[in-house]
Amino acid sequence: MKKSAVFDRTFPACGRTWRMRGADMERLWEEMTEKDGEERLPYWNEIWPSSLALAGWLMESEEDIRGQKCLDLGCGLGFTALVGRWLGAEVVGADYEREALACAEENERLNGIEGVSWELLDWRDAEEHRGRFDRIWASDVMYEREAAKPLASFLSTALKKGGRAWIAEPGRSIFLEFIRLLPQHGLHERRLCSLPVFPLIPQEVPVTVTLWELSFSV
Repeated sequence: MKKSAVFDRTFPACGRTWRMRGADMERLWEEMTEKDGEERLPYWNEIWPSSLALAGWLMESEEDIRGQKCLDLGCGLGFTALVGRWLGAEVVGADYEREALACAEENERLNGIEGVSWELLDWRDAEEHRGRFDRIWASDVMYEREAAKPLASFLSTALKKGGRAWIAEPGRSIFLEFIRLLPQHGLHERRLCSLPVFPLIPQEVPVTVTLWELSFSV
């Protein structure tokens, strides 16, 4: 697969330096068609503030995730999947875009990390992953209202009983629809924290990211 990197970013996070390489964003936009909806926009080709916040939470949860079967859902360039693996988790990095996974594999090599399993995955196909994961994490995965129900269904299906999911999101109103649906899928939410995060692309105002923990209702 031919790719041209338009950014090759080096930045500190979780006590070490990371180097992340992405695809040619201009080409990705040009390749989109009129039939492609919001979910096909190349949001995966960036390290967003929500991912930085989630990486910090994974660092705090190092003992909890070590040796656990974990899923980075919508892994994009692979940053939080790599963080989890570096911290000792058994990680599957999953995305619905093949090129995202190709970039993630390259970033695995660039950062000297081994052992992430990269998988093409559509969260609308949940049954084959039933009870597969101890922990699932995701960041910035919801842009359309139609995504709320299949995401809730996937999490309740793919999580093992007693498992937990962590989602980082920057305060989009659509996320409230997702929260509203959770009880229908046997899940409940707990807000862990909200914190200001500056993007890697410099700007004067930070983005407020909220971290949520989802678990099965008792």
